[in-house]
Amino acid sequence: MWKRQTMDTAIKIRKLMFGMGENDGYVFKALVYLLLIAIGFVYLYPVLFMLVNSFMSLDDLLNSMIKWVPSTLYIENYTKSWRVLDYGNTLMQTILVAGLPALLQTISCGIIGYGFAKFEFPFKKLLFLLMLATFIIPSQITMMPTYLLFKKYALLGSLETFIYPALLGQGLKSALFILIFYQFFKTIPTVLEEAAEIDGAGSFKIFYRIAVPMSVPAIIIVFLFSFVWYWNETYLAGLYFGNELTILPLELQRFTDSYNKVYPPGSPGSQLNEAVRLAGTLLTIVPLLILYFVLQRWFVEGVERSGITGE
Repeated sequence: MWKRQTMDTAIKIRKLMFGMGENDGYVFKALVYLLLIAIGFVYLYPVLFMLVNSFMSLDDLLNSMIKWVPSTLYIENYTKSWRVLDYGNTLMQTILVAGLPALLQTISCGIIGYGFAKFEFPFKKLLFLLMLATFIIPSQITMMPTYLLFKKYALLGSLETFIYPALLGQGLKSALFILIFYQFFKTIPTVLEEAAEIDGAGSFKIFYRIAVPMSVPAIIIVFLFSFVWYWNETYLAGLYFGNELTILPLELQRFTDSYNKVYPPGSPGSQLNEAVRLAGTLLTIVPLLILYFVLQRWFVEGVERSGITGE
């Protein structure tokens, strides 16, 4: 009897620690949590380092005893970065440069993806492969022909250099976004469309009354990715816009030159240090973090339903 109780106790302990069947034990869960914490720390460490050091004064930066907790919250770094970046004006321009093309790209890619998913037409597979090939071709190859085309039609220095490609389904990473919509629209049951056709709905009405409301997660994920890519596109922005338009990442690249203009050498507060740079970097990414936290729930749902993970 005593041996049987001992064996039952050992089995229970083993079941709790290592699991049995489909249940995971504490050891497995602990390893998973440790792995997730380690991966999360790797991603969060640069942000935490940037946040902490952006509130440090020059004395704190030079003090080897101070690592993670500043002696005081020195907000002058943000005041300087705000002035150097001309933050209010530059932020509005960045939202316009990233937001309008992202919106137009989402609309155009949605229409193209729906066409590939729901209609049959000659050379459909060939056109689909050519569309996907545009994602493989490096942008450096098409950059100069596109620049010369914009120059010929006097579009340089305006937002139209981003608007027209986005409107025609040729914006940044458009092939990927078309593929996301294509995969999503393929999951919509054909029965719904057939029922709408019986009720007298045409193709356009079926698209905006059935397909669009059901594809909200895909729309959000495409818009979010497109917005971020346009936000961070400094090379094409510098090439096409010149001095007419600017964006925050572009101004961050010019931070040292802009700082020397706002605070000439020899003037009070003219010494540029790492804390001011980090404050400027944080001001640049804060709008994207806010956007992600607002759309996080729909973003995760969109990733799962659009099949962007390859599942």
